[in-house]
Amino acid sequence: MKQLLNTLFVTSEDAYLSLENDNVVVQRDKTALAKIPLRSLEQILSFSYKGASPALMGQCAQTGTGLSFYTPRGRYLCSILGENNRNVLLRRSQYRFADDTDSSARFARSFVIGKIFNSRWVLERTKRDHNLRVNVKRLSSQSQALSGYLKQVSGCNDVDAIRGLEGLAAKDYFYVFDDLILRSKDDFFFEQRSRRPPLDRMNALLSFSYSLLTGDCLAALQGVGLDP
Repeated sequence: MKQLLNTLFVTSEDAYLSLENDNVVVQRDKTALAKIPLRSLEQILSFSYKGASPALMGQCAQTGTGLSFYTPRGRYLCSILGENNRNVLLRRSQYRFADDTDSSARFARSFVIGKIFNSRWVLERTKRDHNLRVNVKRLSSQSQALSGYLKQVSGCNDVDAIRGLEGLAAKDYFYVFDDLILRSKDDFFFEQRSRRPPLDRMNALLSFSYSLLTGDCLAALQGVGLDP
């Protein structure tokens, strides 16, 4: 079973990461701000312009510690991937699956079913826990629509059609997303999804969270030997 360790977030844009005796050293203006044992970390997320030393990047690649770089505004840049767990036969099988439309559709269908199911469950849970504070009728209507998409995706074998249903389901989910925000509505509200750049605080939070999720997914794929 995989042991879940800590994640180090480096949010100072002028911080520099280096390695010293198997410790991650966070520096600013040549002054050490912190030292953290590398073995206690599962991943490092750096939002600094200055980056990290080659020694630290090499050690992270060797130990399997995820190291991802973002801009100070949260845009994902890249991750350090080592040579560990690189299985040529596994990669070849992965590419064969990617080239086979039936196999690709099977994987895509599973992903999208999980996404729509979780979206619907968020709406149902909000209805259950906050029924006096939300528009239950509107949430129920969109939840029912998502249920319909689940049935359509389950019987779909075309990747493009699955993507289309995913987009329609996301549109219906975001239609009531503002109803799910129950605090600080003056500062955090949702009108529509906007990206590159996000046009309000809520979209900025969503984009930031998606960037972090991208790093997690890359690390997970690398950890089992798949091509991210």
